Amino acid sequence: MSANATTCSPPGNLTRNAASHSPAQAASQQSNTSVSFAATLACIVLIAIDLRPGIVSIGPLLPQLRAEFGLSNLQASLLTAIPTLFMGLLALPSPWLVRRFGLNRVFLGALSVLTIATAARAFAPTWALLLLTTAGVGAGIAITGALIGGFVKTVSPNRMALLMGVYAMSLGLGSTLAAGTTNPIAEIGGGWRVGSGIWAILGVVSIIAWCIMARAQQTGPHLTKPHPQRTPLPVNHRKAWLLALYFASNNILFYGFLSWLVPLYRETGMNTSAAGILLASFTTAFMLANLVPGILSRKKDRRFMIAGSAAITFAGLAVVAQAPAFLPFILVPVIAFGIGNSFTLGMTLPLDNTRTAHEANAWNAFILGIGYGAGALGPLAMGALRDITGGFHAPMLFLVAFGLFKLALSPFLHPPASRDITGTENSGQAT
Repeated sequence: MSANATTCSPPGNLTRNAASHSPAQAASQQSNTSVSFAATLACIVLIAIDLRPGIVSIGPLLPQLRAEFGLSNLQASLLTAIPTLFMGLLALPSPWLVRRFGLNRVFLGALSVLTIATAARAFAPTWALLLLTTAGVGAGIAITGALIGGFVKTVSPNRMALLMGVYAMSLGLGSTLAAGTTNPIAEIGGGWRVGSGIWAILGVVSIIAWCIMARAQQTGPHLTKPHPQRTPLPVNHRKAWLLALYFASNNILFYGFLSWLVPLYRETGMNTSAAGILLASFTTAFMLANLVPGILSRKKDRRFMIAGSAAITFAGLAVVAQAPAFLPFILVPVIAFGIGNSFTLGMTLPLDNTRTAHEANAWNAFILGIGYGAGALGPLAMGALRDITGGFHAPMLFLVAFGLFKLALSPFLHPPASRDITGTENSGQAT
């Protein structure tokens, strides 16, 4: 382990190791570590940017898709709900895949599935094939996203909150790019197929980024070798269920509001361009909010920030439910800011409660599995309620209820009682 542990050792160990070598050797070792961290950071950013356009780009294209395939509101919502559901279902076997094939192969496979499915969807001639390729998009996103947390805990255990914030912010950046440019690209390219398929380019970039990072970290067994030991999913752990419910509530709010934001405001009389800008304001505020927990949440008890973020979201949704035309360019970013904070916290809390990268992968798989699986209810329920009631008041009340539920969970999301964060992070480093 000694040859490989240097890559993940903390600054103190790195200094002691370097002191036993010549100055030239120490400088070379420090340089290699810096390159590895830079490659890791760049890779996380580029992969994260690729993990949302396949879903977000569907929202602006829904009118064209409904016209071409003759879809109801409920059927149209499946195009967002299906990848979200698959993000939940396929997160669960991700730790097994890593044990069987190694992280490097699983990451490359998942990114390849996402890229191919995104490109193939642009050529789907039927509604069935459109759904099938959309499921492929969700599968690629699911496996990749479930393994990011364990990877971060392994290679940079002392910077978990910061890197998860960067990861979440980059997810928001990808969402913003898709929200703001999909319609113009579709108009220039002649239809929804170009507007949807062009995002496969990001998949190619993310594959290249992972290959470069894997080469920079090639001495690390956590990337290249399967892991024979098995860490079970925390199905009997009360805290894991609370974190899963928190993450699920936030995903229901995010995907439900994101999917139907443009149709909601189009029905208030807003034109297409303004609605697209409003959607971009949502994803931009979400993106900017992702970094806040990494900067401000330095204590292991994050409940104050959890409650504050949930309260902001609940208040904004309650106002929109009653008066959607009231200050939309203020309220929509406020809602997104609360959801974005909650998302980063939801991705960081499993790492706070686990000791090793394998355990973090198991908790992430469990929490993401439930969280994203339940998140699919957001678009589906809103679409169904819109069809039943003929308006968006009932769908928005549905979101308000989950906003209140998320706020009610915040007092119970306390940190582990028996070990401090330093011990947790150092345990993760020893993996």
